[in-house]
Amino acid sequence: MPFWEKIVNLSPVATFINIMDVLLVWFVVYQLIKVVKGTKAVQLLKGIFVIIIARIVTEVFGLATLGWMMERVIDWGFLAIIIIFQPELRRALEQLGRGRLFARTMMDEEQERKRLIEALSKSVNYMAKRRIGALISIEKETGLNEYIETGTPLNSDLTSELLINIFIPNAPLHDGAVVVQRNRIAAAGCYLPLSESPFISKELGTRHRAAVGLSEVSDAITIVVSEETGAISIATDGDLNRGLSIEEFEIRLRHLWFGATTNQENTSKWKWGVKRNG
Repeated sequence: MPFWEKIVNLSPVATFINIMDVLLVWFVVYQLIKVVKGTKAVQLLKGIFVIIIARIVTEVFGLATLGWMMERVIDWGFLAIIIIFQPELRRALEQLGRGRLFARTMMDEEQERKRLIEALSKSVNYMAKRRIGALISIEKETGLNEYIETGTPLNSDLTSELLINIFIPNAPLHDGAVVVQRNRIAAAGCYLPLSESPFISKELGTRHRAAVGLSEVSDAITIVVSEETGAISIATDGDLNRGLSIEEFEIRLRHLWFGATTNQENTSKWKWGVKRNG
């Protein structure tokens, strides 16, 4: 077993170098996947995978003509990739020259988080001032597909303008909840389970009961804007935090959604039926 003998006879330094080599290759591949994620290059990778599978099948079953075609595709495929994705490749090389290829993903994630918080904050603030009722649930670890299926699929970017238009009174989708999944609006007009807790204040309506009900069966974050008072609430883990100012809302949402903490975060928990600021 010469292969295993070589591994056993490797020195600790050589073993460490080989392990680091493999880890670095995986890191580079992982970062490249994150760079192309969400771009049209993903479809290219799927196409390449199909071609490779087809080439293997032709070898197994001895399909000479199809095998010859796959060989020609593979031979010219690299050149075709360079021509088709010349803008993307040039952009990646420019970022590599500036040392931004791998730093870009973290920066993009932070910018996306900031954009999402701003979009939700802007829409909630707008609706609260005008007493437009709203119910928005954000999926975390527990899947919400069973509730998404009860609504109208949207699969659209999360923007404040779209959220506001959904909840405008008498709009087709204003009844029910908007469900946010993987930073996108998955569906609107969704039905959420109502909480049967006897401790919920009688003054709270269906939106608040639905928010608490979903928080009892999942780890989702549910935002409620009261149609009667314009009060902003957040429901998580069976608790309903009511009467939040827009600043408190932003801080708490950032903490619950992304785990970010700040020195300003001093928002206390307000249980069902407890009312803040009158």
